[in-house]
Amino acid sequence: MRVAAFNGSPNKEGNTYHALRIVADELEKEGIETEIIHVGNKLIRGCLACGKCRKNKDERCVTQDEVNDWIAKMKEADGIILGSPVHFSSISAAMKAFLDRAFYVAGNNGGLFRHKVGAAVVAVRRSGGLPALDQLYHYLGYAEMIIPTSNYWNVIHGTAPGEALQDEEGVQIMRVLGQNMAWLLKLRANGQGSVGEPQKERKVYMNFIR
Repeated sequence: MRVAAFNGSPNKEGNTYHALRIVADELEKEGIETEIIHVGNKLIRGCLACGKCRKNKDERCVTQDEVNDWIAKMKEADGIILGSPVHFSSISAAMKAFLDRAFYVAGNNGGLFRHKVGAAVVAVRRSGGLPALDQLYHYLGYAEMIIPTSNYWNVIHGTAPGEALQDEEGVQIMRVLGQNMAWLLKLRANGQGSVGEPQKERKVYMNFIR
């Protein structure tokens, strides 16, 4: 089994990375391969709302950059972890641009991430962690992913790179999340072929302008 983790921080090995690393270490203890991909230092263009991914059905965004490589990694993975620092009580701009495009492509190409195991973590100095974490959960829920939990909200605190490792409760939260994610990935793998999945329904679109 494989998990792709995405670091939305501009800092390659800042506190968001350390949060992801703690989760990944627990997964690797259970024999699950992990890869942490650095997103936050890239210049990621936002979604153009062109609809070409829906029209072309090629599982790609029309904007040619790293996002298409990351979508392919997400499709191949059994689990996905989204990690971001907190900027003004929100996720980073690069992470938002990436996720908007990746999840729009996935949704317009048959639900590429449907029923994968998906988790989210954020790193923050002081406040704003929960609004940012909630933002990440929106993507996982939209994609019909299976979401593991920890023993508290998946937020770790620190300012300087590596300082989050001093947050004993935050470290435990990430560790428990990794353990629960590994368990859920194994349940999913063992259930395939013996427990039938619900049939995917065609999405109903409706607005209130008539």
